[in-house]
Amino acid sequence: MIVVSDTSPLNYLVLIDLQHILPRLFERILIPEAVRQELQSTAAPDAIKRFLEAEPAWLETRLASEIDPKLLQLDPGEREAIALALAASADVVLLDERKGRQAARERRLAVSGTLGVLDLAARRGLVSFSEALLRLERTTFRASPRLISRIREKSSE
Repeated sequence: MIVVSDTSPLNYLVLIDLQHILPRLFERILIPEAVRQELQSTAAPDAIKRFLEAEPAWLETRLASEIDPKLLQLDPGEREAIALALAASADVVLLDERKGRQAARERRLAVSGTLGVLDLAARRGLVSFSEALLRLERTTFRASPRLISRIREKSSE
């Protein structure tokens, strides 16, 4: 299974020290150049900088080509993640922001986000969803309480 990630899901998984679940869930994890640049920002947290310095073998950076002009209202990471997901025939694109998720769905891409990855990992017995959520709540991650409640209910079934 090929997945393309935008900045946010990868950022938060690193911040809660659960990035190691990505290669256990997905065969290939791709990021576009714009996402790598966002992660390498001077304002990036130290954990992100250490993660990129270690350059995990399972993370592959690719150039995104042919970006649909209709995606220009999105940030560079989102638009390149969508373009790369289309070009690579990705099974899933990881996006947290609402506008990006909507644009990806309009292009018939399967979409997940940080919470979806954690839910999948919990269903496969790789993490405790409630523990992962506690870690996530200590970051700047934001999601609607209704969405979190729905995923909690689903993961407890």
